[in-house]
Amino acid sequence: MKNILILDDVITLGLMLKTWFTKRGFSVITAINIADAKKAIEEKQPDLIISDMRLPDGNGIDLLKWVKTAHPNIVFIVMTSYADIQSAVECIRAGAYDYIEKPINPEELLDKISMAEVTGKMEKPLLEVTENSKKSNAEFIQGNSIEYRKMYEYVNLVAPTNLSVFIKGNSGVGKEHIARLIHEKSNRSSGPFIPVDCGAMSKELSASDFFGHIRGSFTGAISNKRGHFAEADGGTLFLDEIGNLSVDTQMQLLRVLQEKKIKPVGANKEIPVDVRVVVATNEDMDMAIVNGRFRSDLFHRVNEFMIHIPTLENCKEDISLFAHHFLKKANTEINKNVIGFDEKTLQLFQIYHWPGNLRELKNVVFRLALVTQDPIIKLELLRENVPAIFHYDHNKVKTSKEMQEKIQIEEALSKAKNNKSKAAELLHIDRKTLYKRMSLYNIDN
Repeated sequence: MKNILILDDVITLGLMLKTWFTKRGFSVITAINIADAKKAIEEKQPDLIISDMRLPDGNGIDLLKWVKTAHPNIVFIVMTSYADIQSAVECIRAGAYDYIEKPINPEELLDKISMAEVTGKMEKPLLEVTENSKKSNAEFIQGNSIEYRKMYEYVNLVAPTNLSVFIKGNSGVGKEHIARLIHEKSNRSSGPFIPVDCGAMSKELSASDFFGHIRGSFTGAISNKRGHFAEADGGTLFLDEIGNLSVDTQMQLLRVLQEKKIKPVGANKEIPVDVRVVVATNEDMDMAIVNGRFRSDLFHRVNEFMIHIPTLENCKEDISLFAHHFLKKANTEINKNVIGFDEKTLQLFQIYHWPGNLRELKNVVFRLALVTQDPIIKLELLRENVPAIFHYDHNKVKTSKEMQEKIQIEEALSKAKNNKSKAAELLHIDRKTLYKRMSLYNIDN
């Protein structure tokens, strides 16, 4: 059951939150004082309590201490004004999961509930959280945006099959996480997951790296070596940045995927392998094929099912959720006890365009958590430590993006020899959209 107790002596606030959560499938009870709250807790056993700090017959800390003694599994979130943040910090130290400032933003509160589930603070899930949060050690959590939900629907759909999956996404969006999740949800989950960075692979040693070699087969082969395919036998082989492979290596890779057999360098016999391949890139593969840098037959072989990972800029409603997740992770890894972010910092996070996506957000949060001397990360901290975000000019970046899009359209038209249909295909848009953008950027027909 999704049971929440909301405790606040402002009746209108309690009713507002009750209406909002009820529409999202929660079961909500309200109380206006500690006496009524204790009675409701004993009778209803809620999963979560959201309580104001100042109440007519006591304060939130008193109730928190009672709850942690009588019902330690109930998650406790404190509502407070900015002036009472120090009291909220005391509540955290006394066992509260988190706090939220007034005026209450229900979406932010929902983010905190999601975080409580992901970090294992709730025995019973209040929100639907996929298994990836548990199996991937909370390295990455699922966003609540439409884009993320659609992506995870595709993951759940393709994971149980043996189809090769092509993951497309910008740098820093978490492509390896999605590959691992596909493996963990597949029938191969008990087998190995072998990630390979194709960008770091040399052309001369790629055959040895992929297929292994026999001792003495070439200079430097001082012992037998198992290749990536042999290591991934019975499991999943993840090829990151596959577009960086040489054409010769692509040809060898295609043959292995078709024949399901490998021949180590210097060996006389082929070895059968049972490997599922998941690949990823942030490169425009259509352009790579047109330019002759990537084989079209290999592309179609590894692209039996494609998954697009959204950018953080396109899922801004999830930024607060991800930021708090990374903050909790930072607290654990660098031994800090930072409680949260002030409102202005989160607002700037919402405005910023995050070109490095989740990786950039994680790095920023870790840096701020490391240098802050306060329990709250404040906006001024960004001035010296992350000036690119603090001085971010939204309009300037927007203009830069428009110039980049114009250049991409002109390049596509050039490669397609001004064939509008072909150029539209290269850009992954329809002809009508192409003509509109050509008109917008004054590109000659």
